[in-house]
Amino acid sequence: MSIVNRIKPIIADVISRQYNQTVTAADLTINSTKPEFTGDYTLVLFAFVKSLKKSPEQLGQEIGDSLLKAEPALFASYNVIKGFLNLVIADQFWLDFLNTGYDNQDFGKKPADGRKKMVEYSSPNTNKPLHLGHLRNNFLGWSVAEIMKTNGHTVYKTCISNDRGIHICKSMVAWLRYANGATPASTGSKGDHFVGDYYVMFGNVMKKEIAALIESGLSKEDAEKQAPIMKEAQQMLVDWESGDEAVNNLWKTMNAWVYSGFEITYKRIGSDFDKTYYESQTYLLGKKAVEDGLAKNVFYKKEDGSVWIDLTADGLDEKVVQRKDGTAVYITQDIGLAEQREQEFGCEQTFYVVADEQNYHFKVLKLIAEKLGIPGASGITHMSYGMVELPTGRMKTREGTVVDADDMIEEMVNVARQKTEELGKVKDFSEAELKELYDIIALGALKFFLLRVDPKKRMIFNPEESIDFHGFTGPFIQFIHARIKSILRKEAPVKSADAGSGLLPAEKSLIIKLEQYPTVVEQAATEYNPSLLAIYCYELAKAYSSFYTEHSVLTAESAEKKQLRLRLSQLTGIVIAKGMALLGIKVPERM
Repeated sequence: MSIVNRIKPIIADVISRQYNQTVTAADLTINSTKPEFTGDYTLVLFAFVKSLKKSPEQLGQEIGDSLLKAEPALFASYNVIKGFLNLVIADQFWLDFLNTGYDNQDFGKKPADGRKKMVEYSSPNTNKPLHLGHLRNNFLGWSVAEIMKTNGHTVYKTCISNDRGIHICKSMVAWLRYANGATPASTGSKGDHFVGDYYVMFGNVMKKEIAALIESGLSKEDAEKQAPIMKEAQQMLVDWESGDEAVNNLWKTMNAWVYSGFEITYKRIGSDFDKTYYESQTYLLGKKAVEDGLAKNVFYKKEDGSVWIDLTADGLDEKVVQRKDGTAVYITQDIGLAEQREQEFGCEQTFYVVADEQNYHFKVLKLIAEKLGIPGASGITHMSYGMVELPTGRMKTREGTVVDADDMIEEMVNVARQKTEELGKVKDFSEAELKELYDIIALGALKFFLLRVDPKKRMIFNPEESIDFHGFTGPFIQFIHARIKSILRKEAPVKSADAGSGLLPAEKSLIIKLEQYPTVVEQAATEYNPSLLAIYCYELAKAYSSFYTEHSVLTAESAEKKQLRLRLSQLTGIVIAKGMALLGIKVPERM
């Protein structure tokens, strides 16, 4: 139990008995005391001033006196600043916490609670490689899933592969026109890069064809419809859906090239899935949902045969759920898949990690699923996130200006190599050790930079800024961990040794920060927000850096202080490693 959860019922009981007024722990607001004031935790008093008819200062002094009397072993002192009661927790509490848990490898991990959740992320199109936006998506989805697991939930990671549609046919048409039988193997290319090049080629050819048609007298709108290469792609989609063998074989071949490329990237970034669904196998699932909706009068059919739902009473608009030709739209595919996954896994909540451009789509999806009575519909949760841009602006795949994920990773490795060599502290590393270290630093920097920002916010990614051994970065935290491991390699704490009875300010600040780790993990899981954990890991590393600057560990002023600081170092190392692992980031033993 965290210190805050421990002291809340104590304070609530004191107030209830002292003022004959029922107060529960939930009624209390307790925050960390601001650095400029003396105290560890602060009780906000304003909520009780009016009902108890006392000034904030008087109320704070009365409650503070009662707490010292009721729990002298827990509360050491207090002070009142306007409407805030600042409480100082006794050193012995912090020492007991450290001495009983400094080597706890399961610190922050909750027991299984039986709750089942699903996180769907990545969801790439099979016409191009993963890009920088996919990296944020993968890192967010994977991290949220792992944080929820640590919080006691059973979590399933899933991916929907968007492997059908006009965008896939564009790559196929361009390959048929211009490849002359080339393959990834014959060109020495990674499969997803190879196919993606033909998607870009399609866009370039189409631009030229449209320009020529406009020059011949067509309007821009008509030219876009009449472009020969687009008409070829549209016909190919028709042929694919009608089961044309040649088109189907080419589709299977080119998708297989892309999947082999994806697998390499997923392995490199540490992304994995418990199950992958394929749109080519799920796009017909929505047809049953449409039939059910018509039978329940949730949907209605227009004269042209298209099927709709009227959501104007819910503050939205009318939405088509099946085209007049009988084909499903994305929303009905998603409804069908949601129902299938609920039957397979029975999760109470499903998180869709999708960019904020689809906010409206997921409002509609949840609303329709609820109206259809699909089990688990109330648990449909859009984990919306902002787009990632570079200092040069937004990326556009069709124009070939997208930042490829693999290229970004290699650039990060190069920056990691350059900055590490500038520090000149790895001369005793072998080539193999250096290669591993540069990978750990590069991916750590990339993941941390993309995860340290609240998911809902848009962000600009700067590779140079992300690898700074002294800033708000992954490498800074990795460096602190390596420093701790270096100390512990020289001497480890002794379990039976005395660690003293008093705490200096930097020691206490570090223990307080360590004690908060389980609470942060719980909050990050509840809010599905890995940035809370990223910020915590940075603040913990910074607290250790301050502690280490002020106090020697191995040459401490006494044997007791040495044991105390070794225990502080060990638990800090454990928490940094655990917290960063939940972000998908490795921490090196040495740097």
